[in-house]
Amino acid sequence: YVTIPGKYVTIVQNSITKNIKDKFSGVSVKDVSSALLQVKDIDVPDGKSIIDIVTDKFILDDGRTVEDPVGNLVSSFTVNAQVILGDREYIKQLSNICKKADIDIDGIIPITLAERNLILDTNELNDNVMIIDIGAGNTEIGIFEGSAFEYTNTIPLGGDNITKDVQMVLNISEEEAEKLKRQYGLAMKSYIDNDTDVVLNTVKNEENKIVKSSEIVEIIEARVEQMFEIANQDIANQGIKQNINTVVLTGQGITNISKSDIVGKITLNIPVKMANNKIASIIKPHYATAYALVRYIASRP
Repeated sequence: YVTIPGKYVTIVQNSITKNIKDKFSGVSVKDVSSALLQVKDIDVPDGKSIIDIVTDKFILDDGRTVEDPVGNLVSSFTVNAQVILGDREYIKQLSNICKKADIDIDGIIPITLAERNLILDTNELNDNVMIIDIGAGNTEIGIFEGSAFEYTNTIPLGGDNITKDVQMVLNISEEEAEKLKRQYGLAMKSYIDNDTDVVLNTVKNEENKIVKSSEIVEIIEARVEQMFEIANQDIANQGIKQNINTVVLTGQGITNISKSDIVGKITLNIPVKMANNKIASIIKPHYATAYALVRYIASRP
C-alpha cells in the first residue's frame, strides 16, 4: 500500500439507497457489498481512476444513523460515501517504480485520509477539522466533516524551504542552516526572551560573522506565515473555510518550531493546535505517515 499526495486526488460525494428484499431477514453483508458497488458506479472523468471508497455513514429507513447496517431489520438503507479518484498518470508512474522493485501495489490511499485516525482525538473525529501536515518538501491539507472526507490538496512547501531560507539569507552552509533552524526553532519574533548573539561558522569569505537570534527567527516566521497564507487562500477558493472548526497541525517540518500554531491561528483565523494524540506523540515524525497507513489498512473491513 502506498500513499498519494492530495494534489493528485479528487473526491466525489455520492449516496445511494438500497432496498432489502426481505425486511425480516435483516441487512446482509451481501446487501452492503452490492450497495458499495452501486456507489462506485459514477462517471469517472478522463485521466482519473477510482482508488478508494470511503463510507461515512449508513442511514436506515427509520432515520437512525449507523456505522454498520448488517443485521438491522429494515426495508432499505442509504449509504453516504466518498469516491476517491487518483490521477491516472501519477498512479501509472507509481506502479512502474514499484514494479522495478518487484512490488505490486494493492491500494493507494490519500495521505491525510490515512493520518486522520492517528492524529485526531475522539472529539476531533466527530468535528469539522482540517489537518495540516507540514513535511520536509510538501504540506498536505485534508478537510473532514465528521467522518466525511471533503477535500485534500498539496502545497509544494515544507521544512526544507525554511532551512534554505536561513541558508540563503545568512549565506551559510545548508548543514549550519538546519542546525540553527532547530536550535532557534521559533515561529514568532515577539516571543523571544533573550535576543542573543549567534556566531556563524560557514559564512563565505567572512570570518566569524555575528547575527542576532531574532534575525534567524524572523526568517523562520516569514516562511511559516506564507505556508498558512497559501493554505488559507486554497480553502477560501474552495468555499469550505467557513465549515472548519479546528485545525490540527502535524509533520516533521513543523513539530519542533514552537508557536507555529499561533502563527496559524492568526493567519487562518481558526483555532489551531499541535497534534497531541498520545499514540501520535510517541512515533518519530518521519515514520508517522507510514504508521498511520498501516493502521488505516488494518482498520478497513
